[in-house]
Amino acid sequence: MERTASESMVVDSVQMRIGDIAEAELDQLHALSIAVGWPHRAEDWQFLRRVGKGVVAMDDIGRVLGSAMWFPHGGNFATVGMVITSPRLQANGTGRWLMQHAFARLAGYTLGLNATRAARRLYLSLGFAAEKIVYQCQGEAHEPGPPGATPDGAHLRAIDIADLALLAELDRQAYGADRMPVLAGLLKHSKGFGLFRNDRLDAFSLCRPFGRGHVIGPVVANGDRDAIAVIRPHVSEHAGHFLRLDTRQKDGAFAAFLSRCGMPVFDTVTTMSLGKRWIPEDSLIPEARPMTYALASQALG
Repeated sequence: MERTASESMVVDSVQMRIGDIAEAELDQLHALSIAVGWPHRAEDWQFLRRVGKGVVAMDDIGRVLGSAMWFPHGGNFATVGMVITSPRLQANGTGRWLMQHAFARLAGYTLGLNATRAARRLYLSLGFAAEKIVYQCQGEAHEPGPPGATPDGAHLRAIDIADLALLAELDRQAYGADRMPVLAGLLKHSKGFGLFRNDRLDAFSLCRPFGRGHVIGPVVANGDRDAIAVIRPHVSEHAGHFLRLDTRQKDGAFAAFLSRCGMPVFDTVTTMSLGKRWIPEDSLIPEARPMTYALASQALG
């Protein structure tokens, strides 16, 4: 497929040009996501611009009518996200044009993304292959009740930037790429908990403001019990308020815990890849390796 892209395009009688997302007006990016019903706040956009790169489609008077971002995660892997087109320009090729510009800047990269139902056909036509379903779990959180004994004698404690190297290594084993810069950025805006055994970090979770309330993610653990242990304090702290967690866990104790705590499945997206498989075949098998129980975000994976 042709992956070169022109610097300008006429869509629905609108002459558009490509621009750097770093130079776009923040309020216009925020308005773009509002127009398609996405929950991102201006602060969420600003964070994504700090940790990623992207392009925007602008009309001849500088209005932002579309966006696409990418987030390199060490080596030659990157995630793609925040691919949005104004409702008036959807189905007119703008999304494909923006993706062509992303491709031009990501030559040699294996790519991963999480596709909404509306965008899945576009990504399939661009060569992406579907891998797993992500379950967007959200709602007004319920108090989870007393935590009981910590799993297997492990101890739970708060984590911060001083624990970055430990978090990054455990995350790398689960995610398959080094996300230390992203995790460093997330830690500045998040509250975190880690589960330790003999000074070894076996699980962690981060929780930060996002959208309508807070989002828990990423969460990495070796099994459901450990994953529940590190998210329980966040659920308890935000009981009575909106809380979200995106996971590939459809069944089992972890999924049941989310539902019991007021976060049933609200929507789904599809994890897709281009170049080679993103998610190892054994990555959702408990005890096989550390697992990503919750995404940092749909854009970051």
